[in-house]
Amino acid sequence: MFSISLGDDGAELRPLEPWSAEEFLAHMNRGREFIGQHIGLADMVTDLDSSRSFLQQYAAKAAADTARIYGIWVQDQLVGGVLFRTMDVPRGIAEAGCWLEPSAAGRGLVTRAAQVIIDWAVEERGIHRVEWRVSAANQASIAVAKRLGMVKDGTLRGAGLHRGERQDLEIWSVLAPEWRASKQER
Repeated sequence: MFSISLGDDGAELRPLEPWSAEEFLAHMNRGREFIGQHIGLADMVTDLDSSRSFLQQYAAKAAADTARIYGIWVQDQLVGGVLFRTMDVPRGIAEAGCWLEPSAAGRGLVTRAAQVIIDWAVEERGIHRVEWRVSAANQASIAVAKRLGMVKDGTLRGAGLHRGERQDLEIWSVLAPEWRASKQER
């Protein structure tokens, strides 16, 4: 197993794998309402079987090189994560995303973790475009996209369906040359 330090606060980025299904479920239970405000993850992971199944699906996608999922731990407690919901390496496009439980919000954890995985995707996997699709109502996630140097490409009106309600989805992106240029400024 590997872990990557996310700073001096003891935060680490690690792969989320099926064997961590119990810990993942406990994390979802702590943050279910907060996490579920804008994304469906909290509604998909409701018991040990669904937790294991969700992580197993990502393990299979990682093996097929079509997605990745990572957890964010602070002092050995899982508090959130980042992922590539999709990765199309031949086309050079990936869609990144995130989630956090309330205790971890506002500390820059997602921004730091997303920087790590985007850098890996661009530099190691040759991804040219990283997208961030977000509910127009999710101001915290939009702020992350901005901190990552992403540009708003547009809004897909009524394109999302969350808990039976239609929502507008904003598309943000960063291209590999932009990402590399922004790294020199950090």
